[in-house]
Amino acid sequence: MPPPERQAGIVGKTNVGKSTFFAAATLATVEIGNRPFVTLEPSTGVGYVRKRCVHVELGLPRCDPASGYCADGWRFIPVKLIDIPGLIPGAHEGKGLGNRFLDAIRQADAIILVVDASGSTDAAGNPVPPGTYDPVEEVRWLEEELEEWIYGILLNDWDRFAMKVSTTGANIVEALAQRLSGLSIRRYHVEKALEYAGLAGKSLTSWTREDLRRFAKGIRLSKPMLIAANKADIPEAEDNIKRMKKELKDYIVVPTSAAAELALRRAARAGVIRYIPGDSDFEIVDEEKLSRKQLQALEYIRERVLKKWGSTGVQEAINKTFLELLGMITVYPVEDANKFTDGRGRILPDAYLVPRGTTARELAYMVHTDLGKTFLYAINARTKTRIGEDYELRDDDVIKIVAAAAKKG
Repeated sequence: MPPPERQAGIVGKTNVGKSTFFAAATLATVEIGNRPFVTLEPSTGVGYVRKRCVHVELGLPRCDPASGYCADGWRFIPVKLIDIPGLIPGAHEGKGLGNRFLDAIRQADAIILVVDASGSTDAAGNPVPPGTYDPVEEVRWLEEELEEWIYGILLNDWDRFAMKVSTTGANIVEALAQRLSGLSIRRYHVEKALEYAGLAGKSLTSWTREDLRRFAKGIRLSKPMLIAANKADIPEAEDNIKRMKKELKDYIVVPTSAAAELALRRAARAGVIRYIPGDSDFEIVDEEKLSRKQLQALEYIRERVLKKWGSTGVQEAINKTFLELLGMITVYPVEDANKFTDGRGRILPDAYLVPRGTTARELAYMVHTDLGKTFLYAINARTKTRIGEDYELRDDDVIKIVAAAAKKG
């Protein structure tokens, strides 16, 4: 049984390259167009976190991934991505695709906010000359939309809810977590939001509307967000990206060109170039198979994207979302601690992305419920040392679980 699936929502106003980012990350077939509201319903697909595979460090000839894949020593571990319908100002009031957007975002543990760094789309997603619209403003109103949406959910029948919690003596944190459970908000999110708003220990009946708004912002912050500064190949984007990094210090800002990544991945799939997602360059396999126009397009990507920014940014954005924002590490469960194989002889077949702080016993439950229940100890296959149930896993650990034999009859 794999670990609980974490998922990132790909979010942004309409017509900024959001669906192109999703297609580049997943190679899923989605409609892409230079007009507002191309995406009408959420799409889900599989993207990948790229990490150096532990088989390289261990000196093994290869690995045998049961899911994802390994290329040139890079392990690609599957993650779930959601392409969420485009947003415009006033969505919390039902404008544009409004509630359809906001309902879809409930599922996401983290958000990749795709922003038009070139400033070539206005607030409603209509094309305008590059440099016309401010991408920093784009981020600010998206923050506001999310906060207003959460505030609206909290405000609905608030006074009666607050009185009930007060008169019954219910636990405030648990009551708020239950009220917001539909947003994938958990107890620790509520505790953080209360601390952020300065409301810890304060009776709900004494909260002002301003208190409620601060708490809503704290809840919004519980869904960590990364900014994919898209269209980074357009000249006007360079200064905007510098300014975004300076003014949006609470966020990771990654320069991206989703269109370049999609073109490279399609060319690699067609066999005309060698390219691994996240690489800083590509290699043309046979120039004669490419037209002059295609060669020019590839050279444009090399000069305007790869040499300038180091990569297309799409893979970097996914990696930073799961490994930094969500604090996940990679763990390899095996059955044979000497050969690093499973029961079928496959080398390092499973690479689990798990939250930092996950224990050996929790890993056992992820592999199989019975292993968790009958857990005895685990073995760190790298060091051949025995570890207990409370051992906190480290990145790239290779772990064998030892459990009691199941009782028969």
